[in-house]
Amino acid sequence: MCGIVGILGRGPVVGQLVASLKRLEYRGYDSAGLATLEGLHIKLRRAEGKLRNLEERLRYCPPEGHAGIGHTRWATHGKPTESNAHPHATENVAVVHNGIIENFRELRAELERDGANFRSETDTEVVAHLVESYLKNGYSPQDAVQASLPRLRGAFALAFLFKGHDDLLIGTRKGSPLAIGHGNGEVYLGSDAIALAPLTDTITYLEDGDWAVLTRAICVIYGADGSVVQRETSKPGVSSLLVDKENYRHFMAKEIHEQPTVACKTLAHYLDRSGERVALPLTLPFNFSSIQRISITACGTANYAGHIAKYWFERLARLPVEIDVASEFRYREAPLRRGDLAIVISQSGETADTLAALRYAKSQGLHTISVVNVSTSTIARESESVLPTLAGPEIGVASTKAFICQLMVLAVLAVAAGKERGKLLEIHESNLVRELIEVPRLIAAALLIEPQIEKLAGDIADSRDVLYLGRGTSAPLALEGALKLKEISYIHSEGYAAGELKHGPIALIDEAVPVVMIAPYDELFEKTVSNMQEVAARGGKIVLITDAKGALEATLDTLMTIVLPEMVANFAPMVYAIPLQLLAYHAALVRGADVDQPRNLAKSVTVE
Repeated sequence: MCGIVGILGRGPVVGQLVASLKRLEYRGYDSAGLATLEGLHIKLRRAEGKLRNLEERLRYCPPEGHAGIGHTRWATHGKPTESNAHPHATENVAVVHNGIIENFRELRAELERDGANFRSETDTEVVAHLVESYLKNGYSPQDAVQASLPRLRGAFALAFLFKGHDDLLIGTRKGSPLAIGHGNGEVYLGSDAIALAPLTDTITYLEDGDWAVLTRAICVIYGADGSVVQRETSKPGVSSLLVDKENYRHFMAKEIHEQPTVACKTLAHYLDRSGERVALPLTLPFNFSSIQRISITACGTANYAGHIAKYWFERLARLPVEIDVASEFRYREAPLRRGDLAIVISQSGETADTLAALRYAKSQGLHTISVVNVSTSTIARESESVLPTLAGPEIGVASTKAFICQLMVLAVLAVAAGKERGKLLEIHESNLVRELIEVPRLIAAALLIEPQIEKLAGDIADSRDVLYLGRGTSAPLALEGALKLKEISYIHSEGYAAGELKHGPIALIDEAVPVVMIAPYDELFEKTVSNMQEVAARGGKIVLITDAKGALEATLDTLMTIVLPEMVANFAPMVYAIPLQLLAYHAALVRGADVDQPRNLAKSVTVE
């Protein structure tokens, strides 16, 4: 969510801070600010809205400090105003914060009784005043932070700058990610490696409970118990070029069109193409034949990927699957069988609820696999096994290429499970692998229908409501299509299993409601056509997404029929997702919405 940057530089750092904050815009934010040390004083520059507003203020009054911290804020406590923007500062300390301080009310009341003067509505400001209270009692900056941290409840990442200490940054993490970047005579803090990519390729990831004292020459990391700890330094290889829009208008458009390439890259990592078999890049520490049930947990689009994977595991491996929204799973204390398998799915690998679900599954003795796009993330590091999706950095808030790559990895894993459990013969495995190998080509063919989708978007952009219906693996895809439309274009949309139409949603249908029917020509197609007839009888405007056979068999009038290439139905969701992504994108353009950074949303949800 919020983005954090800190720099101890050899020269003025404001340009580097702003550049790094721009690289964190993809996380979602509604205000921005920075603090620098100017002589013996801390100077704040903050602005509501986008970074360009902050840049405008800096243009008229550019700071010259060689040490600073910066922040892009996604509002939790308090409106997105300048006074609530980070950093927050007292006389002697400035702080930026990602997360939530759960006990901020009681801390604020205590600090106000002691004379603290609060200027914002945020939970973050209590951290600055708490550290300040220790500083005024004679504590050093390091000791003041160490004394304050045990008093904070919640999930957070923090970076501190101190008056009179131009060679000192302190950072800490508990739940929210934070990384240290190492440079030549400089040192950096950042929410992720992408923020620091132009500055350094040498990164140390703090672990939960760590706090670090940084100078330009020395980096000392302490564990939660206060003892000095060693953390691995790595070179994640995040290039600054990877987050360029190239010739596309938006990151989302670029990422939609990258899907044939990243799908092919992911497949190459998991398949032996010449032998037409699955070749997982690691040996799993269990045998699927010993697994009685899989628990899948995720949030948002990743959750819908899990719903589709449920069909694959149950059909191909005959393995029962339970799937939960991570925010519910973490609290309902589900009974789990020791030795079974939990799969968690997260693009960022930092999703707070999914991380908590992973930890619960581990505490119950389950094997754990994480399907993540960031192999250095907390979820990846805490999982027993990691299956990376290899989608590359995804900047648009609405997940597109990460979703397709999640499906790729889950499909391969389902085939591997079926083979290991004796439910798939070698000939079946070969057939399924050939089908998977075809998917990138089919995605590329599906992208060619974009001009048709662009016209359709103009027809539905003024709709108040849109329904999405599908059967089989197209049912969770209907949920995903509806999510894409509502989060990007702000059109109210709902997805349903088509068989549920008569159990409530049909009451919504009239001549003003477009109904998107996701209907590849498979064993369920005739039943979906029956649902289409029910919609047509009530004046609903049908958008049919099918293949050539389906278009020929469906004789009803439609607002538009979108014909995708013919394919075997097993892995159709990876292709049928393309028109749903394009429809959301182009509807958002028609409505003038901010495609890459839709209102109120964050890319990486690192708080509850």
